[in-house]
Amino acid sequence: MATKIPGVFEPNLEELIKKSKVLVVGAGGIGCELLKNLVLSGFANIEIVDLDTIDVSNLNRQFLFHKQHVGKSKAKVARESALKFNPDANIVAHHASIISTDFGVNYFKEFTLVMNALDNRAARNHVNRMCLASEVPLIESGTAGYEGQVELIKKGETKCYECDPKPAAKSYPGCTIRNTPSEPIHCIVWAKHLFNQLFGEVDADEEVSPDTEDPEAVGEAGAKAASSEAKANGDVERTSTRKWAQSSGYDPQKLFTKFFNADIKYLISMSDLWKTRKPPRPLEWNSLPDAVAGSSSQVLDVGGLKDQRVWSVQECGAVFETSVKELKRKFDAALEKDEHLVWDKDDKAGMDFVAACANIRAHIFSIPEKSRFDIKSMAGNIIPAIATSNAIVAGLVVLHAIQVLQAKFQSCQTVYLRKKPNHRNQMVVPEKLLTAPNPKCPVCSPKPQRTVGLDVTKMSIAEFEEQVLKKTLNMSPMVDVMIEASGSVITSSEEGETEANNEKHLEDLGVKDGAILIADDYLQQYTLRLIISHRVSQRDGPEFEILDQTDLPTPPPQPSTSAASEPAAAAAASETPAPAAAAKMDTNGDDITSTTTPDSKKRKVEEVEEVTVEDNDVPSSPAAKKVRTEEKPTPSGDSGIEEVYLD
Repeated sequence: MATKIPGVFEPNLEELIKKSKVLVVGAGGIGCELLKNLVLSGFANIEIVDLDTIDVSNLNRQFLFHKQHVGKSKAKVARESALKFNPDANIVAHHASIISTDFGVNYFKEFTLVMNALDNRAARNHVNRMCLASEVPLIESGTAGYEGQVELIKKGETKCYECDPKPAAKSYPGCTIRNTPSEPIHCIVWAKHLFNQLFGEVDADEEVSPDTEDPEAVGEAGAKAASSEAKANGDVERTSTRKWAQSSGYDPQKLFTKFFNADIKYLISMSDLWKTRKPPRPLEWNSLPDAVAGSSSQVLDVGGLKDQRVWSVQECGAVFETSVKELKRKFDAALEKDEHLVWDKDDKAGMDFVAACANIRAHIFSIPEKSRFDIKSMAGNIIPAIATSNAIVAGLVVLHAIQVLQAKFQSCQTVYLRKKPNHRNQMVVPEKLLTAPNPKCPVCSPKPQRTVGLDVTKMSIAEFEEQVLKKTLNMSPMVDVMIEASGSVITSSEEGETEANNEKHLEDLGVKDGAILIADDYLQQYTLRLIISHRVSQRDGPEFEILDQTDLPTPPPQPSTSAASEPAAAAAASETPAPAAAAKMDTNGDDITSTTTPDSKKRKVEEVEEVTVEDNDVPSSPAAKKVRTEEKPTPSGDSGIEEVYLD
């Protein structure tokens, strides 16, 4: 251990390290490396928080975990393993969510320093706000494949995590997913929606049946098909997919006939859709082709692992049948507990179902089919995690931590790990200077403000609270909102106080165009001023938008006004430009969440489709690449991505 070797640290620094108390948030790819480094560097008082449990897929890069630990708490096992390096260290592990009210501002104030090794945007936003409120320095880190990033966040001296705008979530119009898919990812998203319609939490925005309101689908054929096919096949009536499936006993053949024959014929009848497109080809359950579309062989076998072979349509049918039966069994068991299934890329039956359905639909629409391996990567938005990238970034975090303990903040410039050396043959490239806070940041500026464009006549209070405040602006459940002009509270964190308002529209409570709302988040100790810009909702438009600076209306002349947040200016130039992919990596190497936006409810989300890369969350930088949910996701995590912040 470094502190036991004379001369490694100066006596004063050694004492600072021993007396400091640090918090590590996340025990995944970066978190494991970081905890090990801290212990070996002499940090003796450490707390670690992680809600996750250990999965087999973690073992190739999260070296504090072994086979016997699968299913156990990451935080607790990481503590046990780290203590083997230094049994004298005081390590406290919490198997919990950092967003929990158990970890309030006073909890954060107990620490000298906080280090993030997270894998999702919401948690990063929350920790950022808690550190700002408690005035505790935060070191952000993340990796995306071979690339990574480390940066210091200190209130008043550097930009915070939310000073820079984040890439918008990748979304797909509902009519594309339901009517006219043209890429493999469209079929994969449709298959995941079908899983939820049959076995998961039903969301009206994830409907899989043909969309008769598609602007392109005009004509008489639709109505004719609706009646004729409903009678011919019996099951194309306007009933929910779940109820229809239950009434048919989840019979695989009936399910197949509805989704891959009757619904396809219905689509074909919407003739205007196919004026410039190749029409789909319905499939018959008893005559599935034993070949892969576009291949001359019976089955496309390129060698390698079974999952890397592209299944024939006939094989997809067999897998569909088997997986439906298994999922039905699991679903019945879940219903007894008043629960439903949640799709997981690591669940065999769920993954088989999505792979089979996606490829069958791809075949129908003449779209190239994919192997189960590729579909898993796309459905889970997986970006390969590189263990060495995690190790390098974790080492840089500790170096930053040592500088922070000595109050050498100017030496804590953002550092980028590059995939390839720059012109100076550098792979680890620091910026020249710290980047100053964005004066119009919606979080760390003196008067945080955002402008929200929405239809006040249609947006309910419940929707406003859930979709705008919590999901988009990342506010906690402990938030009160009042109208600035009247002082009326429209939503309260006190249980039962404003529940009667939930179904009312904003307009009903006096929220008009130009109204100013004050949102107080008591957990995050964060107050946000919201200017409401009324916009008549359009079918093809978003349900709401967080507007940028150029769209901001002039607030009414009541209280003093201040411009809403706008994208921060480019970060301080580094001697060598930061790598493009080193945007704040929000992944941790595992999955990136993709969203499908129905035409009627497209939302402008300020984060990459929840990418969850296992521990490869890299903080965003102006030069960063956007993480997308596409065939080839861009960097965002610790391979096994799930959100864009790498591990």
